[in-house]
Amino acid sequence: MWEVIDNSLYRKFVFTDFVQAFTFMNAVAFRAEQLQHHPLWKNEYNKVEIWLTTHDAGSIVTEKDKKLSEIIDAVYKSFE
Repeated sequence: MWEVIDNSLYRKFVFTDFVQAFTFMNAVAFRAEQLQHHPLWKNEYNKVEIWLTTHDAGSIVTEKDKKLSEIIDAVYKSFE
């Protein structure tokens, strides 16, 4: 579930291993590039943390962030 933390949408994802986490990040990266909206993220072994905010709008959560979060959720569902 996404949370609003410090003017960012935040969510932590957990996978079975590093390869699955990295594959997820790769899939998200292609979609983020298509939207020209790139996440701040951290990967540690099987965990991926993502923060979404729109810097052009003053570093607040916008519709761009909400749209990307929905896309990320759809990608994640394909790993369940």
